[in-house]
Amino acid sequence: MPAVSPSAPAEPPMLWPQPFHVFADAVQSVSGLAFSGVSCQSTFRTINLVSRMNTIDGGVTAPRGFLSNALACGIKNPTASRLDLALIFSQYPTTAAGMFTTNRVRAACVRLTERHLRTRSIRAIVANSGNANACTGKPGIAAAKRECAVIASALGIEPEEVGVCSTGVIGLPMPMRRIEPRLPELAAGLAPGKGADVARAIMTSDTHEKQIAVELVFGGRPVRLGACCKGAGMISPNMATMFCFLTTDAAVERPDLESLVRRCVGCSFNRITIDGDMSTNDTVLVMANGASNVALRPGTPEWDAFAEAVQYMMLELALGIVQDGERVTKFVTVEVKGARTEKEARLAAEAVAKSSLVKSSWNGNDPNWGRIIHAVGYSGARIREDWIDIDIAGLPACRDGMQADTPSDALRDAVQARAFTITINLNRGHAEYVVYTTDLSPEYVDFNRSEYAYWNQAKADGLAR
Repeated sequence: MPAVSPSAPAEPPMLWPQPFHVFADAVQSVSGLAFSGVSCQSTFRTINLVSRMNTIDGGVTAPRGFLSNALACGIKNPTASRLDLALIFSQYPTTAAGMFTTNRVRAACVRLTERHLRTRSIRAIVANSGNANACTGKPGIAAAKRECAVIASALGIEPEEVGVCSTGVIGLPMPMRRIEPRLPELAAGLAPGKGADVARAIMTSDTHEKQIAVELVFGGRPVRLGACCKGAGMISPNMATMFCFLTTDAAVERPDLESLVRRCVGCSFNRITIDGDMSTNDTVLVMANGASNVALRPGTPEWDAFAEAVQYMMLELALGIVQDGERVTKFVTVEVKGARTEKEARLAAEAVAKSSLVKSSWNGNDPNWGRIIHAVGYSGARIREDWIDIDIAGLPACRDGMQADTPSDALRDAVQARAFTITINLNRGHAEYVVYTTDLSPEYVDFNRSEYAYWNQAKADGLAR
């Protein structure tokens, strides 16, 4: 099969329309990141000053020079027809940055992609669902390397310029006999109109694809950004069973891109939790290819607008993950104020957001502020019990560590809503932190009780005992 030419096209690729999915009509997005300061929230004042940000179609192929493709390989089930293998490729050289799981058990694909990023700049990403290639030892590393080598050969680039990402069941060898023969076909089918296919191919327990693309205009010259992500379960702060791939045709120096990605992930994917579990495979990869001929550097209004756009996109996708959580019925914003330090605010917010007792009460429409304050108490934050105030959906539930005057029926009515906010004021300082979370339902437990079917297929493939 002929190799795909990595040379840049004379004209930018045409964009195929793909509607942006509005994830949550019940959720008010927290937008922007002001990089002149340290806040995770801003009012888009920089974007409004220098450029209007428009939502556009295309996902990861919205920026110039990015192509993608996806195929159905039957990675988890050879009889299935769903897309499960995807490729993103830049026709131009890139600068790239990434962040990965902090779990000390790390998938082969994570280890290899980190290694590639240390020596080269990733120009292509091959990703699959259905198998995590985690806890697979040397054969897992060999499988990941083989994917990179075959894709690189088809694209005319070096294997170190390929990132590889896998998501699915942990502990099963990769079914390379189904994957490897399809890799040349995957590369040969690259096109500018398949961003949505990539978003669908990386889904596991997700109920819908998650993608977004925006355009900024600087001095009459457009800069585009596109992204997709996956995630619905095994979600906890410091990323968890989630991928995010973001592309842009801006020209950005690598140190600046790396710093930007760290900050934006810290204010988006590291602020969400569904079940408190951290994956072995979390990956965020960002590629900038400069095809717009717009160079952006920190210290300029254009850079601040670009940074705010990246933060907006990552946060929208992160909120989409929470909304699409496995069998969830509630979207809950946990907001801690009045802490002595941001670290202590984070400890308190995460303790509440990850508490099974608290999350179960939300599922039962129970405004149980006692479970909330007890989670704050064991969080590790330094507190005074008799200084704590708690509001549920804007209604006082606890004042000075004791029951407030709000009627219990009013609180119960408030938590019937699909989305609401828990505000906890420690009244000890000025630091704040926000985490986005969900309830915990009986259906979640039932959904996650067993993965035996996957192991039975692995036995049939000769990959498990």
